[in-house]
Amino acid sequence: MSVDVETEQVDEPGWEVDPNDDWALAVIATVGRQLRLRREAAGMRAADFAVAVGYGEDMVYKIEGGKRIPRLDYLDTADRLLDAGGLISAMKEDVKKVRYPKKVRDLAQMEARAVELQLYDPLHIHGLLQTPEYSRALLSMRRPTYAAEEVERFIAARVSRKTIFERDPAPELSFVLEEWSLRRPLGGKPALRSQLAHLLEACGLRNVELQVMPMDREEHAGVDGGIEVLKFGDGSAVGRSPAVANGRPVSDPRQLRILELRYGIIRAQALTPRESTAFIEQLLGDT
Repeated sequence: MSVDVETEQVDEPGWEVDPNDDWALAVIATVGRQLRLRREAAGMRAADFAVAVGYGEDMVYKIEGGKRIPRLDYLDTADRLLDAGGLISAMKEDVKKVRYPKKVRDLAQMEARAVELQLYDPLHIHGLLQTPEYSRALLSMRRPTYAAEEVERFIAARVSRKTIFERDPAPELSFVLEEWSLRRPLGGKPALRSQLAHLLEACGLRNVELQVMPMDREEHAGVDGGIEVLKFGDGSAVGRSPAVANGRPVSDPRQLRILELRYGIIRAQALTPRESTAFIEQLLGDT
């Protein structure tokens, strides 16, 4: 029976520890050590604890050894079984953060501080606007292929970043999307319909301006690639584009001015937000 449980749980998506992420390694090592010490203090063998939490014994050892990130419900169950008084459950906040790749955590932290975001993706619907179904279809098509757990991990990370839409006060969000990215049925037509409907919901938010760049435009300032500009409350900003500093984040005013100039021209060339909403409504009706 324990073998079946192990097979089911050992491949839980997105819970491997990145060996290059020092902070994640430290957090999970600390969590694992606390779990082991409390289990041993309670006089429970790993095999008995594994049965009680519904995991395989090997998985318990991996978690306690800092080699596997525990699920949040694992921590809650362990807290109850070991009578920890909420001390184990309290570790969930750090565990939630380290389950995502470091570069995603860093980006999410910057997005959490930003008061204005200007975002243009020439290839796909921007990650902050993607539904899980669209993200899964997109990630599954990458070559060389991602492992299944990598796909799920990236999806979970993108979903977690969407808390930016729930912030109060809300940041100003500006997106420019390419028409062709709204027409290509990645993942199938039902997935595309769901994605278009989700975009219309975003269009209705007061702090979101979403514009579509039509395919029939004869002039397009976005031919050099995507643009991201994040502005913060203290007046500083950071930007990124393949055409500037080889895609590395930049904060130099001169380079930021180039990015903002390009983004402003792209917005002027695209449909207005009102026209874009009507365009997406029409696409949804035709899909």
